[in-house]
Amino acid sequence: MAAPQSRSDRQLERLASTTLTARSAGQYIAVATLAVTIIAAFAIWLLDNEDFPTIGTALWWAVQTVTTVGYGDVVPTTAVGRLIGTIVMLLGIGFVTVVTASITAMFIERARTRLRGEMDDVHAARLDRIDERLDRIEALLGEKG
Repeated sequence: MAAPQSRSDRQLERLASTTLTARSAGQYIAVATLAVTIIAAFAIWLLDNEDFPTIGTALWWAVQTVTTVGYGDVVPTTAVGRLIGTIVMLLGIGFVTVVTASITAMFIERARTRLRGEMDDVHAARLDRIDERLDRIEALLGEKG
């Protein structure tokens, strides 16, 4: 007897069974990036309040860090702040990588679809020529028979 599925298991199963396109992947990544940025800003503001006295400063730092820009105008100096920064940087690098891969995949799929259409046209033309030749051969054989 199978164990009952939890709500999160059902959601993950539903997500895994849907077709993921480059567009939907980009949307998921954008939402995840926004969530990481906001969570990181609040975490750094709460845990390193000396370096980040306002939520605005913390948000500015989080945006710089998750996008891997890192101007350096605001930096964490505590161990907890640096740990949060490390996590945000690694996630930011991952997000940039996945976004780049998604865009590349979208371009490749469009090119593949276009080429497939062009090849279908070429194959159809070749089949038409073969069909015409067969008709001529059959006509010649019919005349001889």
